[in-house]
Amino acid sequence: MTMLIIDLPTARRYILGKQGLWPGRRWRGKRGTAQAMRAMEYLQLDPLQIVARSHDLTLHSRVLDYTPGLWEDPAYRKRQFFDWGGWLAVRPMDELPHWRVVMRRELEQATRLRATAREHADAIVEMRELLRERGTVRNRDFEMAARTRTQNYRGRKDSAVALYYLWRTGEVMTHHREGFERVYALTEAVAPAELIRESDETEIDRFLIKKDVAFSGLSRMARTQDSYWRGVPFDDGLKRTLAALLADGELIEVQVEGWKYIQLALGSDEKLLRDLSAGRVPKAWKPTDTTTTDEAVFLAPLDPVSARGRAKVLFGFDYVWEVYKPEHLRKFGYYALPVLWGERLVARFDSKLDRTTNTFVILGLWLEDKALGKDEAFAEALGRAFARFVRFLGAAKLNAKAIREPLLRKRVAAG
Repeated sequence: MTMLIIDLPTARRYILGKQGLWPGRRWRGKRGTAQAMRAMEYLQLDPLQIVARSHDLTLHSRVLDYTPGLWEDPAYRKRQFFDWGGWLAVRPMDELPHWRVVMRRELEQATRLRATAREHADAIVEMRELLRERGTVRNRDFEMAARTRTQNYRGRKDSAVALYYLWRTGEVMTHHREGFERVYALTEAVAPAELIRESDETEIDRFLIKKDVAFSGLSRMARTQDSYWRGVPFDDGLKRTLAALLADGELIEVQVEGWKYIQLALGSDEKLLRDLSAGRVPKAWKPTDTTTTDEAVFLAPLDPVSARGRAKVLFGFDYVWEVYKPEHLRKFGYYALPVLWGERLVARFDSKLDRTTNTFVILGLWLEDKALGKDEAFAEALGRAFARFVRFLGAAKLNAKAIREPLLRKRVAAG
């Protein structure tokens, strides 16, 4: 087996392109949202809303005419996707049989889940019966005064812990959301009957490994907390399964020049990697509107191409989501977002949405290269990006006074 050797720019283009970020947005509207969600492999959900939630920012960067919450249409109305997991993410509904194996494995292996079953057995039985009677149930349906108080990080009421347990173990699913709160229903009321089954054990580990590689684009298949929660089987059989996938051509080994470790990619992407290395871009990646050179793109804090140290490896861009840092330790801001221009991360900005005046306020903009402050092409691309971002947020005004570079401030303020 010959190892494929590529340079770093090819690795960047491949990872960005597979995630739908380069050379520009290729999807549009509701249909495009579903296409993007499937292409991404996972859409990680996060409840925190500063200017917008991370998953909405993730889709805004990939889908034209995306509006906050549009992902819920394919997920909860059309039932094309479902949300689940300790690493909370949306997954295609047709993968449910695979994930039901992971749900069972978690129950068998997770001490905390088994403890929940023992400690809250009565509440679990009660919630199960109420779901049969009512159809849907929310945590807020139960007053604190009428419930047993808990110290569980998943909820302060025994009803909340019981509902979460039933959801994690696959007895119930998210029927829809109100705000960001889950509204639960029995699995048979949400998923197609033919999908409420378990895949063959011989299939599942290969599926989980290939999906994780597809999600990363290039992967060392190293154990991380996130990949563990995505069900990747980090056990004694992992090496055997990887060897089988490599022997069957379902995975290939890739060496990125300058990187220490060998990476894995999907075998079906070998031609794509060779084409990108030769400077050819797939027709399927053709942007529907502007390219990332014409218009910059803002990445979500949990975007898989840049989160958790990946920005440093791929782009030489030191990015840390500082939302959980004490204020005095923050370098850039509470909710700073990376700026993608072309195929490089070139800046970041912090912002807020003043909901009393419906004004989008830029709190700071930091450039990796100060020369960009006088670059006409970048100024145009940044101005277009902020204009689209303001429309996405539904803001009435934009305040760009905090941008220090006169040219950039002028273009951004002009809309």
